[in-house]
Amino acid sequence: MFISAKEMHLGKVRFHETFEPGAIELFDEQLRQVTPLEADGAAELVPSLMEIRVKGHLKVQMEAQCDRCLETTTFPIDTGFDLFYQPARSLAGEEIQIDDADSDIGFYQGDSLDLADLLREQILLSLPMQRVCREDCKGICPVCGQNRNQIACGCHPRLADDRWSKLRNL
Repeated sequence: MFISAKEMHLGKVRFHETFEPGAIELFDEQLRQVTPLEADGAAELVPSLMEIRVKGHLKVQMEAQCDRCLETTTFPIDTGFDLFYQPARSLAGEEIQIDDADSDIGFYQGDSLDLADLLREQILLSLPMQRVCREDCKGICPVCGQNRNQIACGCHPRLADDRWSKLRNL
């Protein structure tokens, strides 16, 4: 769905969209959408600044491998967003310095915003940096490769290379 800037000149553009799994490309092959993505909100033009403000809410469940034990786990996302977009300036190759206030603003080209792009960005920003199934996940044994959450293997980690032992004393 595209949100048209021309429509916003007449007033708020409300949206209530449902995206089935696979409808939005996430560009991360290890991340999968499990439930339909429900997004609702409104977009409006801020005439004094020529900015588009998009305020809304999204809800979805994502699935990925745990970074410690490699088991599949789900990550529920239920978050709101309040975003501002300005028209992209076409300065063809010129470098522009931005300040801290500009870092919170997105840019759009043409006369519309792609809602799918906006939602993809919000999903990726809402996921934790380290995707773990639970806080106390023990991970994979570095010796035998067993999942330590399921089996207490009793392996002992290999000792460090003795050639570097003199450096430990420094």
